[in-house]
Amino acid sequence: MLQKLIIAACIYILIIIGLALYSRKGERTSKNYLMAGSSLGSLLGMFTFAASLFSTFTLMGMPDFFRVHGVGAWIFLAFSDALMVFGVIWFGYYLRKSVKESQHEYLGMAGFMEKKFNSKWVGYLMFIGVFIFLVPYVAIQIRGISIFLNQAFPDALPLWVWASSLVVVMLVYSELGGLKAIIYSDILQGVLLLIVVWIIGVFCLNSLGGMEAMFDQVEAKNDKLLSVPGPKGLFTLQFFIGSAMGIMLLPFSQPHISTRIMIMKDNKSLYRMALGLGFFAILVILPTAFIGMYGAINYADLSPAEFLGKTLFTDQSEIIAVLVTIGLIAAAISTSDSLLFALGGELRSLLKGEDKQMVNIARIAIVVFGIVCLVFALLSNDQLVLLARTSFAGTSILAPLIFTGILAKNPAAHKWLAIPTLIGLILFVCSSLGILPKVYVGIRAEIIIPIVLGVIALGAVFLSRS
Repeated sequence: MLQKLIIAACIYILIIIGLALYSRKGERTSKNYLMAGSSLGSLLGMFTFAASLFSTFTLMGMPDFFRVHGVGAWIFLAFSDALMVFGVIWFGYYLRKSVKESQHEYLGMAGFMEKKFNSKWVGYLMFIGVFIFLVPYVAIQIRGISIFLNQAFPDALPLWVWASSLVVVMLVYSELGGLKAIIYSDILQGVLLLIVVWIIGVFCLNSLGGMEAMFDQVEAKNDKLLSVPGPKGLFTLQFFIGSAMGIMLLPFSQPHISTRIMIMKDNKSLYRMALGLGFFAILVILPTAFIGMYGAINYADLSPAEFLGKTLFTDQSEIIAVLVTIGLIAAAISTSDSLLFALGGELRSLLKGEDKQMVNIARIAIVVFGIVCLVFALLSNDQLVLLARTSFAGTSILAPLIFTGILAKNPAAHKWLAIPTLIGLILFVCSSLGILPKVYVGIRAEIIIPIVLGVIALGAVFLSRS
Protein backbone atom coordinates (compact mmCIF):
# COMPACT_ATOMS: atom_id res chain seq x y z
CA MET A 1 0.00 0.00 0.00
CA LEU A 2 2.76 2.44 0.94
CA GLN A 3 4.59 1.73 -2.31
CA LYS A 4 1.44 2.40 -4.34
CA LEU A 5 0.86 5.61 -2.44
CA ILE A 6 4.43 6.78 -3.06
CA ILE A 7 4.07 6.08 -6.79
CA ALA A 8 0.72 7.89 -6.99
CA ALA A 9 2.02 10.81 -4.92
CA CYS A 10 5.07 11.17 -7.14
CA ILE A 11 2.85 11.22 -10.24
CA TYR A 12 0.64 13.90 -8.66
CA ILE A 13 3.61 16.02 -7.61
CA LEU A 14 5.14 15.76 -11.08
CA ILE A 15 1.84 16.91 -12.59
CA ILE A 16 1.58 19.99 -10.38
CA ILE A 17 5.26 20.83 -10.83
CA GLY A 18 4.66 20.57 -14.59
CA LEU A 19 1.72 22.95 -14.24
CA ALA A 20 3.91 25.32 -12.25
CA LEU A 21 6.60 25.32 -14.93
CA TYR A 22 3.95 25.79 -17.64
CA SER A 23 2.67 28.83 -15.75
CA ARG A 24 6.04 30.58 -15.78
CA LYS A 25 5.33 32.81 -18.75
CA GLY A 26 6.25 36.45 -19.07
CA GLU A 27 8.00 38.69 -16.58
CA ARG A 28 7.46 37.93 -12.90
CA THR A 29 5.51 41.08 -12.05
CA SER A 30 2.95 41.52 -9.28
CA LYS A 31 0.09 41.31 -11.77
CA ASN A 32 1.38 38.13 -13.42
CA TYR A 33 2.79 36.35 -10.39
CA LEU A 34 0.43 37.40 -7.56
CA MET A 35 -2.76 38.16 -9.54
CA ALA A 36 -2.57 35.54 -12.34
CA GLY A 37 -2.97 38.18 -15.04
CA SER A 38 -6.47 39.19 -13.78
CA SER A 39 -8.41 37.47 -16.59
CA LEU A 40 -10.12 34.46 -14.99
CA GLY A 41 -13.21 32.88 -16.58
CA SER A 42 -16.24 31.53 -14.69
CA LEU A 43 -15.30 27.82 -14.83
CA LEU A 44 -11.73 28.31 -13.65
CA GLY A 45 -13.06 30.76 -11.09
CA MET A 46 -15.51 28.22 -9.68
CA PHE A 47 -12.85 25.55 -9.26
CA THR A 48 -10.29 27.83 -7.69
CA PHE A 49 -12.90 29.26 -5.29
CA ALA A 50 -14.11 25.76 -4.39
CA ALA A 51 -10.59 24.41 -3.93
CA SER A 52 -9.75 27.30 -1.62
CA LEU A 53 -12.89 26.86 0.49
CA PHE A 54 -13.60 23.12 0.50
CA SER A 55 -10.38 21.55 1.54
CA THR A 56 -8.92 19.04 3.97
CA PHE A 57 -11.33 20.03 6.70
CA THR A 58 -14.25 19.19 4.38
CA LEU A 59 -13.24 15.57 3.84
CA MET A 60 -11.79 15.08 7.32
CA GLY A 61 -13.30 17.71 9.59
CA MET A 62 -16.92 17.62 8.42
CA PRO A 63 -17.42 13.82 8.68
CA ASP A 64 -16.10 13.93 12.24
CA PHE A 65 -18.32 16.94 12.95
CA PHE A 66 -21.39 14.97 11.79
CA ARG A 67 -20.24 11.93 13.77
CA VAL A 68 -19.88 13.84 17.04
CA HIS A 69 -22.54 16.57 16.80
CA GLY A 70 -25.15 15.15 14.42
CA VAL A 71 -27.18 16.30 11.45
CA GLY A 72 -27.29 19.92 12.64
CA ALA A 73 -23.87 20.22 11.01
CA TRP A 74 -25.71 20.34 7.66
CA ILE A 75 -27.26 23.68 8.57
CA PHE A 76 -23.94 24.86 9.93
CA LEU A 77 -22.35 24.74 6.48
CA ALA A 78 -25.11 24.44 3.87
CA PHE A 79 -27.13 27.46 5.02
CA SER A 80 -24.02 29.52 5.72
CA ASP A 81 -22.53 28.71 2.32
CA ALA A 82 -25.75 29.85 0.61
CA LEU A 83 -25.36 33.21 2.34
CA MET A 84 -21.71 33.29 1.30
CA VAL A 85 -22.66 32.91 -2.38
CA PHE A 86 -24.84 36.01 -2.03
CA GLY A 87 -21.89 37.74 -0.35
CA VAL A 88 -19.59 36.88 -3.27
CA ILE A 89 -22.03 38.47 -5.75
CA TRP A 90 -22.83 41.56 -3.70
CA PHE A 91 -19.33 42.24 -2.41
CA GLY A 92 -17.75 41.36 -5.74
CA TYR A 93 -19.79 43.98 -7.55
CA TYR A 94 -18.99 46.79 -5.10
CA LEU A 95 -15.33 45.85 -4.62
CA ARG A 96 -14.67 45.79 -8.35
CA LYS A 97 -16.57 49.05 -8.77
CA SER A 98 -14.62 50.70 -5.96
CA VAL A 99 -11.27 49.58 -7.39
CA LYS A 100 -12.21 50.86 -10.83
CA GLU A 101 -13.35 54.23 -9.52
CA SER A 102 -10.31 54.68 -7.30
CA GLN A 103 -7.92 54.00 -10.21
CA HIS A 104 -5.59 52.23 -7.78
CA GLU A 105 -4.05 48.92 -8.81
CA TYR A 106 -5.40 46.13 -6.62
CA LEU A 107 -2.66 43.86 -5.27
CA GLY A 108 -4.26 42.95 -1.94
CA MET A 109 -6.97 44.12 0.45
CA ALA A 110 -4.49 45.51 3.00
CA GLY A 111 -2.83 47.79 0.44
CA PHE A 112 -6.15 48.80 -1.09
CA MET A 113 -7.57 49.78 2.33
CA GLU A 114 -4.37 51.71 3.05
CA LYS A 115 -4.97 53.76 -0.11
CA LYS A 116 -8.72 54.20 0.48
CA PHE A 117 -8.30 55.38 4.07
CA ASN A 118 -5.02 57.16 3.30
CA SER A 119 -3.58 55.54 6.40
CA LYS A 120 -0.72 53.07 6.61
CA TRP A 121 -1.97 52.00 10.04
CA VAL A 122 -5.22 50.75 8.51
CA GLY A 123 -3.20 48.69 6.05
CA TYR A 124 -1.02 47.23 8.81
CA LEU A 125 -4.10 46.41 10.89
CA MET A 126 -5.66 44.56 7.95
CA PHE A 127 -2.51 42.54 7.39
CA ILE A 128 -2.04 41.66 11.07
CA GLY A 129 -5.70 40.64 11.35
CA VAL A 130 -5.63 38.23 8.40
CA PHE A 131 -2.23 36.87 9.45
CA ILE A 132 -3.41 36.01 12.97
CA PHE A 133 -6.48 34.14 11.75
CA LEU A 134 -5.24 32.60 8.51
CA VAL A 135 -2.29 30.90 10.16
CA PRO A 136 -4.60 28.51 12.09
CA TYR A 137 -6.58 27.83 8.91
CA VAL A 138 -3.44 26.88 6.97
CA ALA A 139 -2.26 24.84 9.96
CA ILE A 140 -5.41 22.69 10.06
CA GLN A 141 -4.88 21.73 6.42
CA ILE A 142 -1.36 20.59 7.21
CA ARG A 143 -2.30 18.89 10.47
CA GLY A 144 -5.41 17.24 9.05
CA ILE A 145 -3.62 15.34 6.30
CA SER A 146 -0.59 14.66 8.52
CA ILE A 147 -2.61 12.94 11.24
CA PHE A 148 -4.39 10.91 8.56
CA LEU A 149 -1.11 9.77 7.01
CA ASN A 150 0.33 9.06 10.44
CA GLN A 151 -2.73 6.97 11.30
CA ALA A 152 -2.69 5.13 7.96
CA PHE A 153 1.06 4.41 8.10
CA PRO A 154 1.96 4.52 11.81
CA ASP A 155 5.39 2.93 11.37
CA ALA A 156 6.46 4.86 8.29
CA LEU A 157 7.20 8.43 9.36
CA PRO A 158 6.45 10.60 12.40
CA LEU A 159 3.77 13.27 12.11
CA TRP A 160 6.25 16.16 11.92
CA VAL A 161 7.96 14.62 8.88
CA TRP A 162 4.64 14.24 7.03
CA ALA A 163 3.76 17.84 7.87
CA SER A 164 7.16 19.21 6.87
CA SER A 165 7.08 17.33 3.56
CA LEU A 166 3.70 18.85 2.69
CA VAL A 167 4.94 22.36 3.44
CA VAL A 168 8.05 21.86 1.30
CA VAL A 169 5.99 20.62 -1.67
CA MET A 170 3.48 23.47 -1.51
CA LEU A 171 6.19 26.12 -1.14
CA VAL A 172 8.23 24.78 -4.06
CA TYR A 173 5.14 24.60 -6.24
CA SER A 174 3.76 28.05 -5.43
CA GLU A 175 7.18 29.72 -5.61
CA LEU A 176 7.72 28.25 -9.08
CA GLY A 177 4.45 29.08 -10.78
CA GLY A 178 2.68 31.78 -8.80
CA LEU A 179 -1.08 32.18 -8.49
CA LYS A 180 -1.75 30.97 -12.04
CA ALA A 181 -0.15 27.61 -11.24
CA ILE A 182 -2.23 27.37 -8.07
CA ILE A 183 -5.39 28.00 -10.09
CA TYR A 184 -4.49 25.26 -12.56
CA SER A 185 -3.91 22.79 -9.73
CA ASP A 186 -7.23 23.82 -8.20
CA ILE A 187 -9.04 22.24 -11.15
CA LEU A 188 -7.31 18.94 -10.45
CA GLN A 189 -7.94 19.23 -6.72
CA GLY A 190 -11.62 20.15 -7.13
CA VAL A 191 -12.33 17.17 -9.39
CA LEU A 192 -10.39 14.81 -7.09
CA LEU A 193 -12.24 16.08 -4.02
CA LEU A 194 -15.66 15.53 -5.59
CA ILE A 195 -14.77 12.05 -6.82
CA VAL A 196 -13.24 10.96 -3.52
CA VAL A 197 -15.94 12.33 -1.22
CA TRP A 198 -18.72 10.70 -3.26
CA ILE A 199 -16.95 7.35 -3.55
CA ILE A 200 -16.56 7.19 0.24
CA GLY A 201 -20.02 8.66 0.87
CA VAL A 202 -21.75 6.08 -1.35
CA PHE A 203 -19.68 3.28 0.21
CA CYS A 204 -20.75 4.35 3.71
CA LEU A 205 -24.40 4.72 2.71
CA ASN A 206 -24.49 1.31 1.02
CA SER A 207 -22.73 -0.32 3.98
CA LEU A 208 -25.54 0.90 6.23
CA GLY A 209 -28.28 -0.38 3.90
CA GLY A 210 -29.40 2.93 2.38
CA MET A 211 -30.69 6.28 3.64
CA GLU A 212 -33.65 5.05 5.71
CA ALA A 213 -31.66 2.25 7.32
CA MET A 214 -28.85 4.69 8.12
CA PHE A 215 -31.15 7.03 10.06
CA ASP A 216 -32.81 4.09 11.85
CA GLN A 217 -29.43 2.84 13.03
CA VAL A 218 -28.32 6.31 14.09
CA GLU A 219 -31.54 6.76 16.07
CA ALA A 220 -31.01 3.44 17.81
CA LYS A 221 -27.40 4.36 18.61
CA ASN A 222 -27.94 7.95 19.76
CA ASP A 223 -31.16 9.72 18.82
CA LYS A 224 -29.74 13.11 19.83
CA LEU A 225 -27.59 13.00 16.68
CA LEU A 226 -30.77 13.53 14.62
CA SER A 227 -31.81 16.80 16.23
CA VAL A 228 -30.40 20.09 17.41
CA PRO A 229 -28.63 21.14 19.57
CA GLY A 230 -27.07 17.68 19.22
CA PRO A 231 -25.64 15.31 21.83
CA LYS A 232 -23.09 17.85 23.05
CA GLY A 233 -25.42 20.85 22.87
CA LEU A 234 -23.27 22.66 20.31
CA PHE A 235 -25.88 23.71 17.77
CA THR A 236 -27.58 26.55 19.60
CA LEU A 237 -29.15 29.51 17.83
CA GLN A 238 -26.18 31.69 18.71
CA PHE A 239 -23.77 29.11 17.31
CA PHE A 240 -25.63 29.12 14.00
CA ILE A 241 -25.80 32.92 13.88
CA GLY A 242 -22.10 33.23 14.66
CA SER A 243 -21.21 30.58 12.10
CA ALA A 244 -23.42 32.12 9.41
CA MET A 245 -21.90 35.55 10.02
CA GLY A 246 -18.35 34.24 9.85
CA ILE A 247 -18.85 32.22 6.68
CA MET A 248 -21.04 34.80 4.93
CA LEU A 249 -18.35 37.42 5.49
CA LEU A 250 -15.53 35.28 4.04
CA PRO A 251 -15.57 37.10 0.66
CA PHE A 252 -15.13 40.41 2.49
CA SER A 253 -12.46 39.44 4.97
CA GLN A 254 -10.31 36.60 3.61
CA PRO A 255 -7.71 37.81 1.09
CA HIS A 256 -7.48 34.62 -0.99
CA ILE A 257 -11.20 35.00 -1.78
CA SER A 258 -11.18 38.76 -2.44
CA THR A 259 -8.16 38.24 -4.72
CA ARG A 260 -10.11 35.68 -6.75
CA ILE A 261 -13.02 38.11 -6.99
CA MET A 262 -10.69 40.74 -8.42
CA ILE A 263 -9.02 38.47 -11.00
CA MET A 264 -12.33 37.48 -12.64
CA LYS A 265 -12.31 38.93 -16.16
CA ASP A 266 -15.71 40.66 -15.79
CA ASN A 267 -18.81 40.85 -13.60
CA LYS A 268 -20.75 38.32 -15.67
CA SER A 269 -18.03 35.72 -15.08
CA LEU A 270 -18.13 36.57 -11.37
CA TYR A 271 -21.90 35.98 -11.11
CA ARG A 272 -21.72 32.68 -13.01
CA MET A 273 -18.84 31.55 -10.83
CA ALA A 274 -20.79 32.35 -7.64
CA LEU A 275 -23.81 30.29 -8.75
CA GLY A 276 -21.55 27.37 -9.68
CA LEU A 277 -19.88 27.65 -6.29
CA GLY A 278 -23.23 27.26 -4.52
CA PHE A 279 -23.99 24.10 -6.49
CA PHE A 280 -20.50 22.74 -5.78
CA ALA A 281 -21.00 23.37 -2.05
CA ILE A 282 -24.11 21.19 -1.92
CA LEU A 283 -22.39 18.42 -3.87
CA VAL A 284 -19.35 18.33 -1.63
CA ILE A 285 -21.07 18.66 1.77
CA LEU A 286 -23.87 16.08 1.34
CA PRO A 287 -21.69 12.93 1.21
CA THR A 288 -19.76 14.02 4.31
CA ALA A 289 -23.02 13.53 6.24
CA PHE A 290 -23.15 9.89 5.10
CA ILE A 291 -19.53 9.40 6.17
CA GLY A 292 -20.20 11.00 9.55
CA MET A 293 -23.29 8.86 10.23
CA TYR A 294 -21.31 5.75 9.27
CA GLY A 295 -18.76 6.75 11.89
CA ALA A 296 -21.43 7.49 14.49
CA ILE A 297 -22.73 3.93 14.11
CA ASN A 298 -19.47 2.01 13.80
CA TYR A 299 -16.78 4.15 15.42
CA ALA A 300 -18.53 6.38 17.94
CA ASP A 301 -15.93 5.89 20.68
CA LEU A 302 -12.79 6.36 18.59
CA SER A 303 -10.65 9.49 18.38
CA PRO A 304 -11.01 11.64 15.26
CA ALA A 305 -7.74 10.28 13.85
CA GLU A 306 -8.73 6.65 14.46
CA PHE A 307 -12.22 7.16 12.98
CA LEU A 308 -10.85 8.82 9.85
CA GLY A 309 -8.09 6.26 9.45
CA LYS A 310 -10.55 3.37 9.53
CA THR A 311 -13.34 4.99 7.47
CA LEU A 312 -11.24 6.63 4.77
CA PHE A 313 -8.46 4.09 4.60
CA THR A 314 -8.73 0.73 6.40
CA ASP A 315 -12.33 0.00 5.33
CA GLN A 316 -11.61 0.77 1.67
CA SER A 317 -9.96 -1.24 -1.10
CA GLU A 318 -6.31 -0.44 -1.79
CA ILE A 319 -7.11 1.53 -4.96
CA ILE A 320 -9.75 3.66 -3.23
CA ALA A 321 -7.53 4.16 -0.18
CA VAL A 322 -4.70 5.45 -2.39
CA LEU A 323 -7.12 7.71 -4.29
CA VAL A 324 -8.48 9.09 -1.00
CA THR A 325 -4.99 9.80 0.25
CA ILE A 326 -3.99 11.61 -2.94
CA GLY A 327 -7.24 13.57 -2.81
CA LEU A 328 -6.48 14.64 0.74
CA ILE A 329 -2.92 15.61 -0.15
CA ALA A 330 -4.21 17.61 -3.13
CA ALA A 331 -6.79 19.40 -0.96
CA ALA A 332 -4.23 20.25 1.70
CA ILE A 333 -1.70 21.58 -0.80
CA SER A 334 -4.21 23.52 -2.89
CA THR A 335 -5.84 25.36 0.00
CA SER A 336 -2.67 25.95 1.99
CA ASP A 337 -0.66 27.42 -0.87
CA SER A 338 -3.63 29.65 -1.80
CA LEU A 339 -3.71 31.03 1.73
CA LEU A 340 0.06 31.42 2.00
CA PHE A 341 0.11 33.11 -1.37
CA ALA A 342 -2.68 35.45 -0.26
CA LEU A 343 -0.63 36.46 2.77
CA GLY A 344 2.32 37.16 0.47
CA GLY A 345 0.06 39.25 -1.75
CA GLU A 346 -1.23 41.23 1.22
CA LEU A 347 2.31 42.02 2.28
CA ARG A 348 3.27 43.02 -1.27
CA SER A 349 0.31 45.40 -1.43
CA LEU A 350 1.79 47.33 1.51
CA LEU A 351 5.33 47.52 0.13
CA LYS A 352 6.64 50.52 -1.75
CA GLY A 353 9.45 50.23 -4.26
CA GLU A 354 10.52 48.66 -7.54
CA ASP A 355 7.98 45.97 -8.44
CA LYS A 356 10.34 43.07 -9.13
CA GLN A 357 12.20 43.61 -5.88
CA MET A 358 8.91 43.81 -3.92
CA VAL A 359 7.71 40.54 -5.51
CA ASN A 360 10.93 38.85 -4.39
CA ILE A 361 10.37 40.11 -0.84
CA ALA A 362 6.84 38.71 -0.94
CA ARG A 363 8.18 35.35 -2.11
CA ILE A 364 10.60 35.21 0.83
CA ALA A 365 7.75 36.14 3.16
CA ILE A 366 5.63 33.26 1.83
CA VAL A 367 8.37 30.83 2.90
CA VAL A 368 8.48 32.41 6.37
CA PHE A 369 4.67 32.21 6.64
CA GLY A 370 4.84 28.54 5.67
CA ILE A 371 7.30 27.80 8.48
CA VAL A 372 5.10 29.61 11.00
CA CYS A 373 2.06 27.61 9.87
CA LEU A 374 4.03 24.36 10.15
CA VAL A 375 4.92 25.12 13.78
CA PHE A 376 1.30 25.97 14.58
CA ALA A 377 0.12 22.76 12.88
CA LEU A 378 2.38 20.65 15.07
CA LEU A 379 1.15 22.38 18.23
CA SER A 380 -2.60 22.63 17.51
CA ASN A 381 -5.36 20.15 18.40
CA ASP A 382 -7.42 17.87 16.14
CA GLN A 383 -10.71 19.83 16.19
CA LEU A 384 -10.38 20.88 12.55
CA VAL A 385 -13.86 22.32 11.96
CA LEU A 386 -13.89 24.37 15.16
CA LEU A 387 -10.43 25.76 14.36
CA ALA A 388 -11.63 26.67 10.87
CA ARG A 389 -14.72 28.30 12.34
CA THR A 390 -12.57 30.38 14.71
CA SER A 391 -10.52 31.53 11.73
CA PHE A 392 -13.67 32.54 9.82
CA ALA A 393 -15.12 34.39 12.81
CA GLY A 394 -11.86 36.20 13.50
CA THR A 395 -11.40 37.59 10.01
CA SER A 396 -15.09 38.65 9.93
CA ILE A 397 -14.22 41.33 12.50
CA LEU A 398 -12.36 43.14 9.71
CA ALA A 399 -15.43 43.22 7.44
CA PRO A 400 -17.01 46.46 8.79
CA LEU A 401 -13.75 48.34 8.18
CA ILE A 402 -13.64 46.98 4.64
CA PHE A 403 -17.31 47.94 4.08
CA THR A 404 -16.48 51.50 5.03
CA GLY A 405 -13.45 51.63 2.76
CA ILE A 406 -15.52 50.46 -0.20
CA LEU A 407 -18.88 52.20 0.37
CA ALA A 408 -18.06 55.51 2.09
CA LYS A 409 -17.67 58.59 -0.09
CA ASN A 410 -14.58 59.71 1.81
CA PRO A 411 -13.08 56.76 3.72
CA ALA A 412 -10.08 58.85 4.81
CA ALA A 413 -12.41 60.81 7.09
CA HIS A 414 -13.21 57.57 8.94
CA LYS A 415 -9.72 56.18 9.52
CA TRP A 416 -10.52 56.32 13.24
CA LEU A 417 -12.54 53.12 12.67
CA ALA A 418 -9.22 51.27 12.86
CA ILE A 419 -9.23 51.86 16.65
CA PRO A 420 -12.51 50.03 17.47
CA THR A 421 -11.53 47.33 14.96
CA LEU A 422 -8.23 46.78 16.78
CA ILE A 423 -10.07 46.62 20.11
CA GLY A 424 -12.50 44.10 18.61
CA LEU A 425 -9.65 41.90 17.39
CA ILE A 426 -7.97 41.96 20.80
CA LEU A 427 -11.25 41.11 22.58
CA PHE A 428 -11.94 38.21 20.20
CA VAL A 429 -8.44 36.74 20.56
CA CYS A 430 -8.61 37.01 24.35
CA SER A 431 -12.05 35.39 24.49
CA SER A 432 -10.93 32.59 22.15
CA LEU A 433 -7.93 31.89 24.40
CA GLY A 434 -10.10 31.90 27.53
CA ILE A 435 -8.50 35.05 28.95
CA LEU A 436 -11.83 36.89 28.69
CA PRO A 437 -15.36 35.44 28.85
CA LYS A 438 -16.80 33.98 25.63
CA VAL A 439 -20.31 35.26 26.48
CA TYR A 440 -21.49 38.75 27.42
CA VAL A 441 -25.06 39.51 28.56
CA GLY A 442 -26.00 36.08 27.28
CA ILE A 443 -24.55 36.62 23.77
CA ARG A 444 -21.36 35.10 22.36
CA ALA A 445 -18.45 37.47 21.79
CA GLU A 446 -18.11 36.39 18.15
CA ILE A 447 -21.61 37.77 17.52
CA ILE A 448 -21.43 40.93 19.60
CA ILE A 449 -18.11 42.21 18.27
CA PRO A 450 -18.90 42.20 14.50
CA ILE A 451 -22.40 43.59 15.13
CA VAL A 452 -21.12 46.49 17.23
CA LEU A 453 -18.41 47.25 14.69
CA GLY A 454 -20.96 46.92 11.89
CA VAL A 455 -23.29 49.46 13.51
CA ILE A 456 -20.40 51.89 13.95
CA ALA A 457 -19.35 51.39 10.31
CA LEU A 458 -22.92 51.80 9.01
CA GLY A 459 -23.20 55.04 10.95
CA ALA A 460 -19.96 56.26 9.39
CA VAL A 461 -21.12 55.35 5.86
CA PHE A 462 -24.53 56.93 6.41
CA LEU A 463 -22.99 60.17 7.62
CA SER A 464 -20.62 60.21 4.66
CA ARG A 465 -23.55 59.95 2.22
CA SER A 466 -25.91 62.36 3.97
